[in-house]
Amino acid sequence: MHKGSCLCGAVTFTVEGELPAPTACHCSKCRKHTGHYEAGTDVPRAAVSIAGEEHVTWFHSSETVRRGFCSICGSSLFFDPPHLDWIGIMMGAFDTPTKTKISMHIFVADKGDYYDIADGVRQNLQ
Repeated sequence: MHKGSCLCGAVTFTVEGELPAPTACHCSKCRKHTGHYEAGTDVPRAAVSIAGEEHVTWFHSSETVRRGFCSICGSSLFFDPPHLDWIGIMMGAFDTPTKTKISMHIFVADKGDYYDIADGVRQNLQ
């Protein structure tokens, strides 16, 4: 089991089972939501339990995706396409070791100009 929380602790979550390898998204929406690029893992909805869900504010960043953050401390927590059977969880929100590594960088063509990607991980322009 993997445990996580927001900065203030008002929202906590658990994920049952192993975490899929995360991706790092460099698109402008993810950068604006997180303050840098977004690193997240997509897990089956059935594997996630959220406590303090009343403190999660959902922002619809497109017609098909909403992003969840703590309404108290502002921590970025979730990337949720409600029409699919998975939810994305921000890697920085995990309290316990994840035993994962980033598997791919996506939307690299849209990345910020203030950093380079030099970790040797596969990069997709979109």
